[in-house]
Amino acid sequence: MGKKERLETILHLVRSHRVTSHQALGKLLGERGVVVTQTTLSRDIRELGVIKVPGSQGVGQYRIPEDWDNRTNLANVLPSLFVSAGVAGNLLVVRTVNGGAAAVAYAIDWEDWPEVMGTVAGEDTVFVAVSDKGKISLVHDRLLDIVSVERA
Repeated sequence: MGKKERLETILHLVRSHRVTSHQALGKLLGERGVVVTQTTLSRDIRELGVIKVPGSQGVGQYRIPEDWDNRTNLANVLPSLFVSAGVAGNLLVVRTVNGGAAAVAYAIDWEDWPEVMGTVAGEDTVFVAVSDKGKISLVHDRLLDIVSVERA
């Protein structure tokens, strides 16, 4: 099976199954005769834009952003996942509910904010790289406005 067919199979599986881990996805692929290494699977997931979002009972689940309504709209994603935000140099550190960081990072990356260089997401933390320290408050304030948090 070629890469294109493998990617299409991954998309189909994520859309049609509750996939909660790389291992589960690898197993589903294997059941269909698709043998893939962990490294290749990780690369495929990144290339497809598949992200892990909070699911029921706190168990994350892979989703395809095109399946979301207004997937690029940070205002739809951030309020339900946001915990806090703080500043560290030219980084904005955004804390989310467990499993929410990837969805928030993805949504921030889609915003048209020229001062945001990019994001890095963990499980519950997003590092937002801002082009210079002088613009960090602008980005911080935008995020707080979206979640309607009072500023100290």
